[in-house]
Amino acid sequence: MFRKLEDIEIKYDEIERLLGSPDVLSDQKKYAEYSKQYSDLKETIVKYREYKTIKKQMDEASEILTESNDRDMIELAQEEFQTSKEHLEKIQDELKLLLLPRDPNDNKNAYLEIRSGTGGEEASLFTRDLLNMYSRYIEKKGWQVELIEQTESDMGGLSKVILLVKGDSVYGKLKYESGTHRVQRVPETEASGRIHTSAVTVAVLPEVEDVDIQINPNDLRIDTYRASGAGGQHINKTDSAVRVTHIPTGVAVACQDGRSQHQNKDKAMHLLKAKIFESQVEQQNKEISSTRKLLVGSGDRSEKIRTYNFPQGRVTDHRIGLTLYKLNDILTGDIDEIIEALLAVDRLEKMKTE
Repeated sequence: MFRKLEDIEIKYDEIERLLGSPDVLSDQKKYAEYSKQYSDLKETIVKYREYKTIKKQMDEASEILTESNDRDMIELAQEEFQTSKEHLEKIQDELKLLLLPRDPNDNKNAYLEIRSGTGGEEASLFTRDLLNMYSRYIEKKGWQVELIEQTESDMGGLSKVILLVKGDSVYGKLKYESGTHRVQRVPETEASGRIHTSAVTVAVLPEVEDVDIQINPNDLRIDTYRASGAGGQHINKTDSAVRVTHIPTGVAVACQDGRSQHQNKDKAMHLLKAKIFESQVEQQNKEISSTRKLLVGSGDRSEKIRTYNFPQGRVTDHRIGLTLYKLNDILTGDIDEIIEALLAVDRLEKMKTE
């Protein structure tokens, strides 16, 4: 581990030197690239240098214990040695986590797609509940959100909603939400008080850049139509809504929230790339899963990941067996405890395979 840390520190120092060189300072693309590398390594190097400082203090205390005959000095050195030793053990554990391979998409923005599944109108109503939950979580994180598409149901619920969430490490936090979310509650229209079970699917896709995936324009079919629903003065007056279909894969996306056809086409293309990228990642995950099964699940939207039980005020994440009796708090965006628990299990699994 420490040989690897030494190599990383050498690379970090070299990048720091390059960031100050005239050639890099005059090239905006190079400067941005090196700045990102520098930022990615900084936390690890700060922690490693802290380790080296504490290690030096412990070695000095050990030397006093070996060579000194002064009782007071020995007592102080023993205290310093023990404190440093405990501190070092903690830092070592933190360094092990920092050295784990990272998902290159974790720092990216993400598309959050919520769709009603089995359960009819009750599923649509819960789709809106999940939208409210994620919207409040996003607000607490200080992230920005952009509506891409929204389809309302007949009784005030939502059939589908797609958001683009922008901020620091959005995908790294939200990716654990992909899968089927099950709700158990008594619908308002249920006179007998019988509990119904409904399902909503959530997909979290990293926003991809042109360098991540290339699409041949000849493989696209672009249709325009009049937008419907809330949207302002352009609604039903111009064919501003856009649907883009990738013919080889059959993947299709639509966008109608923008004020112009050009704006909607641009948003739809970005979402299309994310969906094609997701299908490629899913295929890779299927290949990986034969040798390594993540406890946090495959991210497959057909996989039941969480149950929200209203009568018991309970939320259970089935991937890690976590049950919390704080349903109301969770539905108002307090989901950090669940996400951090999933992240911790994922890290432990990666450490076992390293």
